[in-house]
Amino acid sequence: MMQPNKAHHYGGSLSAADIVAALYFYKMNYDPQRPDWPERDRFIMSKGHSVPAQYAALAMLGVIPLDELPTLKLMGSRLQGHPVFRSPPGIEACTGSLGQGLSYAVGVALSARVLGRRFRVFVLLGDGELQEGQVWEAAMTAAHYRLDNLTAIVDRNRLQAMGQTEQLMAVEPIAEKWAAFRWAVREIDGHDMAEICAALDWACAIRGQPAVIIAHTIKGKGVSFLENDVSYHNAPLPPELHERALAELKAALERS
Repeated sequence: MMQPNKAHHYGGSLSAADIVAALYFYKMNYDPQRPDWPERDRFIMSKGHSVPAQYAALAMLGVIPLDELPTLKLMGSRLQGHPVFRSPPGIEACTGSLGQGLSYAVGVALSARVLGRRFRVFVLLGDGELQEGQVWEAAMTAAHYRLDNLTAIVDRNRLQAMGQTEQLMAVEPIAEKWAAFRWAVREIDGHDMAEICAALDWACAIRGQPAVIIAHTIKGKGVSFLENDVSYHNAPLPPELHERALAELKAALERS
């Protein structure tokens, strides 16, 4: 999917992959044959640079062709490096200007109430993204309107583009901050599928307030030389490392 010698967001896409898989293949009420179905649950990738994980899920579901994945970030491709609304089908929002996705999700969740629809909204944020003030304005708004059809998930891999979140602009204590904004809060291992699915079930059972899942993850999960290395936040891989990464991921799939 990701071409060698071309810069890609490997780290954040891999840290989010298990979460995205659980949403699409376990939790969301979603019909791949009708990606514009009005009653579908919505997934918004607020940390838009990690959209390759979403493209892969949409391809596995058959929403887009598998053979389209290698066109990622090529001129004229529908699969750009940040999400473009409905390009391809299944993309619910233009994101990538970090901090805006939760506000958008609040609006979509409110629209469900106004329209009398029962769909849920899930939004995935990066932990560095929590440094943006707009996130907390949206969090306050969601609690004020008691949006219990909204679930936020924080990909807590502790690294952002330029280094460690706690060194660049500390975001801890994350759980206590969300709780102070009147959200239900749960912390999990973001690579344990049983924990992810249980947390999604928990979030959807909450009534009267929005829920947030803080998923502790590893940037670059699944590729040994990418894990916890901020230099691969957005970087090219030479062909030999590209092949090594693919081999490690395929080996992990065969063991699972």
